[in-house]
Amino acid sequence: METISKTIFDATEIRGRKLANRLVVAPMTRVSATDAGIPTQEMADYYEAFAAGGFGMIITEGTFTDELFSKANRNQPGITNAAHINGWKRVVTAVHSHGALIINQLMHGGALSESSEETIAPSAVLPAGLRATDNTVPPSPFPMPRAMQAEDFETVKTGYVNAALRAYEVGFDGVELHAANGYLFDQFITPHTNLRTDKYGGNERNRLRFLIEVYQAVKAALPLGFIVGIRVSESKVNDLAYRWPDGSATARRIFEVLAEIDPDYVHIAAEGGRWERECVYPDGTSSNSIAKSILRSPVIANGGMQDVALAETLLNGNAADLVSIGRAAIASPDWPKLMAAGEPVVPFFKELIKPSLTLAHTRCVREQCDESALC
Repeated sequence: METISKTIFDATEIRGRKLANRLVVAPMTRVSATDAGIPTQEMADYYEAFAAGGFGMIITEGTFTDELFSKANRNQPGITNAAHINGWKRVVTAVHSHGALIINQLMHGGALSESSEETIAPSAVLPAGLRATDNTVPPSPFPMPRAMQAEDFETVKTGYVNAALRAYEVGFDGVELHAANGYLFDQFITPHTNLRTDKYGGNERNRLRFLIEVYQAVKAALPLGFIVGIRVSESKVNDLAYRWPDGSATARRIFEVLAEIDPDYVHIAAEGGRWERECVYPDGTSSNSIAKSILRSPVIANGGMQDVALAETLLNGNAADLVSIGRAAIASPDWPKLMAAGEPVVPFFKELIKPSLTLAHTRCVREQCDESALC
């Protein structure tokens, strides 16, 4: 029987939820909420543009889950109160009007806070790098975090569960637990930021334990049809050069542990925006191909996936089920429709923004940055 090649435009599904195609908008820091974290009309217009442009699924920017230590950025949206819920409802209603799914990325910044002088983390380890700024103040070191105690674990877990319940109330199709890019769950996964000697430190299973506990608590609290995905990465916003020690061997151990909870999907981020550089190991395997060989879950690939040849090579090479796009979507929110019609798309440059797009599109795409990017 002749094999039918997979394309980025194929209809697909995640846990029984239908998607019009395999194209996902990657989560990108937008800093466009109010000071209190309330999503704005500008944000509703921003996310609606991707849905109208033909993307099958949209993952929001990282959303803080509690009012204590989870917030990472100024003007970051939250999902902790009624005002946040009402703001997000405008966003979700706008996206759903075009038939796309929308996932709320739930995020705890841990030690990487741009806006707080008091932070928590697995261990009291000063983060690498400097805080990002808005050009009004010079870059500064991150604060030294406080090592999490037993009550902190319960507070963080409760925050995630309550945030997921609010996301369900809003009408989101699911949530994504942000365990990538150097934030709290990633700080547990990373050996040099997790020096714990209890059940949350040591080998990969222990370092993934808290993420798994939160995932299971969220799944238990929500209806079966509500999607709960996980995003992981090697590089970090404050350390783009970081890679998992032992490369493919570590990747295999991590995905073997995650396979035991069978996440609704696993999203593998390439923080620097280059899949070949960040996801391929010297032995020729990749984090994506290893994940696909172990997980039953759909795998979302990220990092330069606007290169259709690369994206479809991964789809047909048993390395991905969907692909997420960041900067190309910013430049052309109607990227899927333009590509399907064979029409030219707008290349991403900070200075070259379509007039119809809002101010949010001009801000640095923090989650997709590259050392050489103009953002």
